[in-house]
Amino acid sequence: MARTAPDAPRPTAAVVLDDAVRALAPDFAANRLVSQIEAGAAPRSVFATFALEQHQVIAADRLSFQHLARRADGDPPVADFFDLLAQGETRALKQLAGLADACELTERQIADYRPRPGCQAYPSYAARLALGGEPADVAIALTANFAAWGGYCATVAAAMRDHYGFPEAARGFFALFAEPAPAVEEQAREAVQHGLDTGQAQPATAHRYGRLLQAYELMFWHSVAE
Repeated sequence: MARTAPDAPRPTAAVVLDDAVRALAPDFAANRLVSQIEAGAAPRSVFATFALEQHQVIAADRLSFQHLARRADGDPPVADFFDLLAQGETRALKQLAGLADACELTERQIADYRPRPGCQAYPSYAARLALGGEPADVAIALTANFAAWGGYCATVAAAMRDHYGFPEAARGFFALFAEPAPAVEEQAREAVQHGLDTGQAQPATAHRYGRLLQAYELMFWHSVAE
């Protein structure tokens, strides 16, 4: 009598997220601008451009996260994750004010700024995912991207202090993302675990999303340097 093979154990959210972070990690050297900032070789003007572009990115990403939360209304762990991200964007905008002040940007300059297409590709794709991506898969892709983004921010924050003499208030935006975020990490695990348990999460699809997010992330930094 033939034996039935036991079902393979399902991966946990922690395993899926760790795998995504590892598989989608970009080559740090590929980010030319961050490497230049780390060496103190980038012009100071890139920080003003960064601040101006981030005003646009933050506003767009907050709307995307809010929409993902609404789409996941029937899946509370997933909705809670995106609600938390949307709240984080509000905090980030407040921290960005310190950088804008240090760069002597006026409200009129911020309001009249014409964003660069390459800098806005990331939030545009995030909005596309917000409209049609499975929220649990988007959570996996974003977690991988946040790992890279956090590393960039840590490098930039240190260089701003060591090479550019920016005050603490100006570095606050980068410091916010450079620091560990246990609440976000825990909520991500809960969201992805729910997605795995309900069959909504498809890691292969999430990796496809994540690869594009990482590419658009690099495009953002390179476009800031143009």
